[in-house]
Amino acid sequence: MKKQIKQCNCEHEHHECCCGHEHHHVEEERKELKSHGKKVVYTIENIDCANCASKIEKKMNALPEVEEAILTFATKQLQVASNSNEDLLPLLQEVCDSVEDGIVITQKNQSIKELREAKKESKKSEIISIGIGAFLFVSGMILKERIEVFSSILFILSYLILGAEIVLAAGKNILKGKVFDENFLMSMATLSAFAIGEFSEAVGVMLFYRIGELFEQIAVERSRSQIMEAVDLRPEVVSRVIGETVEIIPSEEAKVGDIVLVRAGDRIPLDSIIVEGKSQIDTSAVTGEPVPVQVKEGERVTSGCVNLTGMLKVRVEKMLEDSMVSRILHSVENAASSKPKIDRFITKFARIYTPFVVILALATAIIPSVITGNWEHWIYTAITFLVISCPCALVLSVPLAFFSGIGAGSKKGILFKGGIALEGLKDVKQVVVDKTGTITEGNFILQKCVALSGTEEELLYLAGNCEMISTHPIGNSIVMAGKAKGLQLERPQKAEEISGKGIRATLKEGEVLCGNRSLMEENQINLQQYEKKSYGTEVLVALNRKFIGYLVIADTIKEDAESAVCKIKEEKIGITMLTGDTKKSADAIARKVGIQDVYAQLLPQDKLEKLQHIRKEKGRVMFVGDGINDAPVLAGADVGAAMGSGADVAIEVADVVFMNSSVESIPTAIHIAKQTGRIAMQNVIFALVIKILVMVLGLLGFANMWLAVFADTGVAMLCVLNSIRVLYKK
Repeated sequence: MKKQIKQCNCEHEHHECCCGHEHHHVEEERKELKSHGKKVVYTIENIDCANCASKIEKKMNALPEVEEAILTFATKQLQVASNSNEDLLPLLQEVCDSVEDGIVITQKNQSIKELREAKKESKKSEIISIGIGAFLFVSGMILKERIEVFSSILFILSYLILGAEIVLAAGKNILKGKVFDENFLMSMATLSAFAIGEFSEAVGVMLFYRIGELFEQIAVERSRSQIMEAVDLRPEVVSRVIGETVEIIPSEEAKVGDIVLVRAGDRIPLDSIIVEGKSQIDTSAVTGEPVPVQVKEGERVTSGCVNLTGMLKVRVEKMLEDSMVSRILHSVENAASSKPKIDRFITKFARIYTPFVVILALATAIIPSVITGNWEHWIYTAITFLVISCPCALVLSVPLAFFSGIGAGSKKGILFKGGIALEGLKDVKQVVVDKTGTITEGNFILQKCVALSGTEEELLYLAGNCEMISTHPIGNSIVMAGKAKGLQLERPQKAEEISGKGIRATLKEGEVLCGNRSLMEENQINLQQYEKKSYGTEVLVALNRKFIGYLVIADTIKEDAESAVCKIKEEKIGITMLTGDTKKSADAIARKVGIQDVYAQLLPQDKLEKLQHIRKEKGRVMFVGDGINDAPVLAGADVGAAMGSGADVAIEVADVVFMNSSVESIPTAIHIAKQTGRIAMQNVIFALVIKILVMVLGLLGFANMWLAVFADTGVAMLCVLNSIRVLYKK
């Protein structure tokens, strides 16, 4: 990724500047993150409930070989950090087997499409068994009033096909000391129904439970695959150029420095620099921007973008694991692992809630039965409690809502680094932005050329010749402006660069001074005709000791900055600008974009101090920056966001990355976060209200097991569908 270099408006000080403005000569400061060894991502299949997931996670974290294990029930993803060189897969599988039989762990090295193909066969056999069980159940219902014996046999056969595996799993888990799981609840409920002679209800509940679980699984997998396919832009192969030949190699084998061929219509495989050719590229998959971008030799291109027209040869700058396509994918994959508070609360709640409902069910079955003698009625009521108590809707829908929010952000070029970032962002009260590279483009351009003697072109020609020896970005912008005007610039015959002031050069026209006011005053140049009016850096020019004019170099305000500030304010969120720039320049830019609170001439440590002060006054703070010197502030904010065009260290430290470097991404990210939070809360309230309502109806004798099944799998499916709404919201 391109590193953006910020400059200060310090009157053209070329070398070591002591103006206290925001320079990138400061030493890099990185956020201290929890240090882990290698991280491996696994896919975990056939896990039945969140309680099981929680127990497995706890046992894995107790292993001496494991530094940290995070198991996410909703996305079936297991992340393990370890310093051990051993293959941990057998050890992890052993832990799963000790908790629940049938769980399968595989290392996540297959594409989404390959995983989907592998699951098709098992899903097919599940559909066949449900189909046979349903046929026997319907046959039993038809014969129920005519031949009761045959009907009972058909119900038993149907139950064996539909429920034998669940009952067996429940028995094995009880032997391992794990009682309160979904297998146990469904087994106890249906076997109790058999015990009181409700054969049809026992089989019906098991049938609809299996159907509900299947649809729930399909809904979750489809929503997950939609998200992952949308962001999985990794190429399988690349075309490496060696001399005159082109060889097709796996993308992970491409090394830094390799030359890769990208034909029209191909996706750019790795972060690279164009060495030959020009084209238009579609960056929408990475940045969310629909307008194609023109690129040519020498320009950087980001992996994941599509080459639309010409053929390109690019030199690989980053290997696959470090390229943008992998960064996007990892960001979304790892999203579920940083569990937000609401997710952690629901998981803990489920551990208490399920045993509580089981105890309540036993009390409902025994106490009223002893008093009234109506055992059949109260056992039936207790069974409905057991079916209702499955907490799937809760533990599945909350993380899936956050996962969907992260996917929605990725489609718009916004990378949320986990559910915690989304949860933090939805409660932000104040947005604090850096100026250069965030509100402005960060590229210094000649804005005005004021000639007091001669023409503007002559003034630019003299200044451009002087600046030919300079490496300062402000000097470079003058040279570029001269060349853009078609001026034939020449290096000076003799030149001296005066630290912090400017340049003295000898040209064929005479002696030229080009720099700040201090340089002019030091050489007794009469500046009566000069008056600073514009914001930005003004470079003064004198020829043969006579002041002949000045040039204004300033950063460009981003086109969407003003509209973005308005949208942030519409969300009832305040906005403050912190900058190392001069107060005059900072105020001028703030006025143009509509920011009232501005703090200028700040060093990096001053920014952090000011941020902490704003947090005390306003509440939760989001900081948006892009430079190396923004890293401490990004790390110190409640939510740190970095522009994608910024320094790598800022991107590394940030909780959110705006790939398109657009200011509009700030209110968009806040909107997605708020929407995700609302959906997660809707799911929690909806699931709990339905479950409590069915429990009350059950106690009053109005709810049967069919309604209980809806309260479990039906509600779970509705919550899953509600969770993925954020993906399709505009």
